Amino acid sequence: MKSKARYSIGDMSRICNISKKALRYYDKIGLITSQRQDYNNYRYYTEQSLLAVPVIKYYKQMGFKLEEMRVFIEGNIANVYRAIQTSFQAKIQELEKEQEELRRKYVSVKDWHDLIREAEMVIENGIQEVSIKFVDPCDLIFQEQDFDNDIEASIINIEFTNFVEGQGNEITGPVILHFPSFKERMQGTSSRVRVLQKTLMPCPEEARAIFGGHMMLGCYHIGSHDTISQTYEKMCRWARRRGYSLGEDAYERYVTDYWTTRNTSQFVTEVLVQVSRQGVHTECDLPKGKRNSED
Repeated sequence: MKSKARYSIGDMSRICNISKKALRYYDKIGLITSQRQDYNNYRYYTEQSLLAVPVIKYYKQMGFKLEEMRVFIEGNIANVYRAIQTSFQAKIQELEKEQEELRRKYVSVKDWHDLIREAEMVIENGIQEVSIKFVDPCDLIFQEQDFDNDIEASIINIEFTNFVEGQGNEITGPVILHFPSFKERMQGTSSRVRVLQKTLMPCPEEARAIFGGHMMLGCYHIGSHDTISQTYEKMCRWARRRGYSLGEDAYERYVTDYWTTRNTSQFVTEVLVQVSRQGVHTECDLPKGKRNSED
């Protein structure tokens, strides 16, 4: 670009791809000052003003405020490089905090999206077969609670929410209820439950439990939680016929529930029980008349 002594505000706007409104504002606050012609009082800029625009754009790209930019550009303080370094360190810390907040938001949204997609596929394909799979181990925050068979209050759990907030943490992903006896859960007589959920930040060891890390018998239950005992009975029949023994505990992983919809027919719950062909495990005691039913 061929340089010249003076540039009108129109020239500046065109050459530097910046609005006239922005240039007038920068002039007003003294960031890029203009000169005035003696005979007509028209605003004009020098080549030095022209070259200041890319610098300002770069500082703006990094997120610095206009007042901060002026301190950098003017360089009139005693130790300008120390001041710039201090400002940059503060900006790095600010951006790191924003990055962490954005990460937590992203994980929360993606986890919920994945659950919606999982539920959609389960319902669309009618996936309710019993199967065995290895469940990868993961650390979850947990809290022991009394259970009065109110699944909704256990899933949208005020006590658990307050507990997580008291740990300075946030949760994401599905709520998992751990019942110490799958028999009691199947019969609707459970009195204790452990609430588990993934956290967005590390939690202390005393509030952390490992979920998974072994083979589990699993089956999706579609619909109201009031009929979930039918899924437990189906899993028991499947295990009995194939010579598997079930562990004592049961887990219910709520893929979609009251957090997502009030339409209970669209609820998707994955029931999981540890399974093995060896060792001492609990056999399924099905109600009479159901032991010879089909899977």
